[in-house]
Amino acid sequence: MTVPLTDFVTDLLNPDLAFLQRALIITVIASVLCGIVGAHVVLRGMAFIGDAVAHAVFPGLAVAFVLQGSLLLGGVVAGVLTAMLVAVFSQNRRLREDSVIGVFLVASFALGLVVISRAPGYAGSLQQFLFGSITGIPARDVLTAALVAVGVLGVVAILHRQLVTVSLDREMARALGLATFRLDLVLYICVTLAVVVSLQTVGNILVLALLVTPAATARLLTDRLAVMMVLSPVFGVFAAIIGIYLSWSYDLPVGATIVLVLACAFIVVWFVAPRHGIVASRWVRRGRTARESDVGPDDPIPNTH
Repeated sequence: MTVPLTDFVTDLLNPDLAFLQRALIITVIASVLCGIVGAHVVLRGMAFIGDAVAHAVFPGLAVAFVLQGSLLLGGVVAGVLTAMLVAVFSQNRRLREDSVIGVFLVASFALGLVVISRAPGYAGSLQQFLFGSITGIPARDVLTAALVAVGVLGVVAILHRQLVTVSLDREMARALGLATFRLDLVLYICVTLAVVVSLQTVGNILVLALLVTPAATARLLTDRLAVMMVLSPVFGVFAAIIGIYLSWSYDLPVGATIVLVLACAFIVVWFVAPRHGIVASRWVRRGRTARESDVGPDDPIPNTH
């Protein structure tokens, strides 16, 4: 049975359902963070690294779970270490960046599985890590996620021009004297932190969607990176709120529901985007055909139907 929106708001304000408030807050934070960082990921064409990082943080989550520590902190440590390794090994141009990422992706995820298999309640814990949980977010992690988001967004804002330059033309960036290795490392770490913040609600398997889909959707609507960075978190926050509401109403997995809302938004925009959508492209082609077929100012407009 569907929960009316007013009842959902009432549940959000209910102190006995504080976990629902925490889930919404941390998912909104994650959506904003992933939306902005994801714009750089889409611009650079490195969506694969989001998936790699999601797997790379898994051993840190597993160790933190076994030691009953902060999952957020454990994921950050593991992800940053892996990001540094990827950045170092990617400097060897005999190997493509995606090849290096693939090596560490599999190895990190395998290590996480080995570690968590030694913990009690292995099956239930693994499901929470892989698919997210609306009830498994400690209060301390909300503050940590907010601080991480502020820090990452600050770094991205300060280094925005340099990051864009490296993404668009790496050789030019080197000619301009930019430290491409350091900028690569900064971007990898920012992606890592964005992924870790998102893991607890969206889950390890689905986190790539939160990083890439809002930015890809925004990309269909604009050619300007600044506008894309505004629209991307808007799509993410919209999907987070609608997804949690639907999840709460129909008892659905929260991460999967958010991802499906994002996918629906992408499909709709793919069709109706003003300049790059399928419908708009057909109108442009029809208009161009009509103009090309004109042979005089008094000729009737051809019937295109």
